[in-house]
Amino acid sequence: MWQTWITSNPKVLTGKPIVKHTRLSVGFLLGLLAQGWTETQILENYPQLTREGLRAAIAYAQETVEEEAMFEISR
Repeated sequence: MWQTWITSNPKVLTGKPIVKHTRLSVGFLLGLLAQGWTETQILENYPQLTREGLRAAIAYAQETVEEEAMFEISR
């Protein structure tokens, strides 16, 4: 359950959703994954992050995208 791990506070990273007890935003972690970083690489480089926290960030992003209204993007 991502709700246990993800928080947002206007005083921390301007309110971006972050993994609790870190200053790692969901967007930042997704960016690392998009660049090809593995879960192991992320966890080794950010020891304050737990596997559960990383997976919660992904679950949060997935749920957020599912709830958003999507619009067609023309090319």
